[in-house]
Amino acid sequence: MPLKEKYLFIVSMDVSPEKEDLFNEVYDTEHVPYLSEVPGVVAISRFTKEPVKISLGGEIKTIEMEDEPKYTAIYEVTGPEVMSSNAWAEAGEKGRWGPEVRPHTFNRRHVLRKVIE
Repeated sequence: MPLKEKYLFIVSMDVSPEKEDLFNEVYDTEHVPYLSEVPGVVAISRFTKEPVKISLGGEIKTIEMEDEPKYTAIYEVTGPEVMSSNAWAEAGEKGRWGPEVRPHTFNRRHVLRKVIE
């Protein structure tokens, strides 16, 4: 996917196994749609962690980082101010995310990346 903007906000986390179905349902049907409406949010994609097999130094190695969170969402945004806006704050608290899902997440990581020109 070619980027339209110069910033990526990357959010990664794990979720308690007994809440995984709820986590995915709410993320897909509520959290992503609400955050997609925030001014400055251009695109949102979700990912799950997979082991990687890679050729390094002439041999195939499997790399699986145990401490890396299972789930990642990448938000393409127009600038760093998007995540501190009132619209972002309101969208992030809408629906079941705050009361029913967030308390069951852990190993959370939030990273903002700027495209190198």
